[in-house]
Amino acid sequence: MRVLSGIQPSGALHLGNYFGMMKPILDLQEQGAESFVFIADYHALTTVDDPDRLRGHIRDAVLDFLALGLDPERTAFYVQSDLPEVTELTWLLSVVTPMGLLERCHSFKDKTAKGIPATHALFAYPVLMTADILAVRGEQVPVGQDQKQHLEVARDVAQKFNRQYGEVFVPPVPVIREQVATVPGLDGQKMSKSYGNTLDLFADPRATRKRIMKIVTDSRTVEEPKDPETCTVFQLYRLLVSDAEREAMAARYRAGGLGYGEAKKALADAFETHFAPFRERREALAADPDGVAAILAAGAERARAETRRTLDAARRAVGLA
Repeated sequence: MRVLSGIQPSGALHLGNYFGMMKPILDLQEQGAESFVFIADYHALTTVDDPDRLRGHIRDAVLDFLALGLDPERTAFYVQSDLPEVTELTWLLSVVTPMGLLERCHSFKDKTAKGIPATHALFAYPVLMTADILAVRGEQVPVGQDQKQHLEVARDVAQKFNRQYGEVFVPPVPVIREQVATVPGLDGQKMSKSYGNTLDLFADPRATRKRIMKIVTDSRTVEEPKDPETCTVFQLYRLLVSDAEREAMAARYRAGGLGYGEAKKALADAFETHFAPFRERREALAADPDGVAAILAAGAERARAETRRTLDAARRAVGLA
């Protein structure tokens, strides 16, 4: 089974990124899947227009992934722009992609509604995403619920290309872990950089604790029983602890006598306990930039071996020399 996943370096990676995309692909790596993981810097250009900031985000995303357990011996890890074949394949896929298919995509409408400029790149985002997947012949793609429609577009485009030019591509299958596909932010909405409600994975622990203490809760008193299933604090806590700890905290919620301040402190402790080992590993990686660069170069070469074969097949199919 070959799996692929990518993440945009458009800001500091946060808990929603970790449980929605990063941990699922790392779990698949541990299960023996043939994995391809990339930093989607071309995609990030739709929202990041400062070159220095983009370079910093790319570096941070690479360090975060390696620190969290991505193994370059088992996973091809690369930066999207190091694979020029992907952009040519995007054009070959564009010629069979119906405008109506892209016009129905919710992501474009949502982003332009938030003030992101309505560029061609933003509109054609799903075609580039399709090329990312098909270029390395990804069979399964772990994504959050918000990317499910883009995976459906990828399947439709692959099938349309195959009908028109012959069987070149294997339509990918989305892998969505429903129970963690949407991680709540500090305000109860989906955790997202655009909402400013995130818990960044490697922010200063004191700053993270302060942000956790600001999580929005209802007005129930300490003495009153509370519903853990409707509390953002508990929804985040449950992601970071064992089953026994989760059940014990849920019981305290329902029994009464637990204040939200105490629950928030427990969440802050769980967050730091979970990510402290990764933080130490990240600091060691940051001190060895040449080693990190070598990892990316090796990953790109491995991925390019796949993309060259795919692009050659697609070029032959459409009639290019």
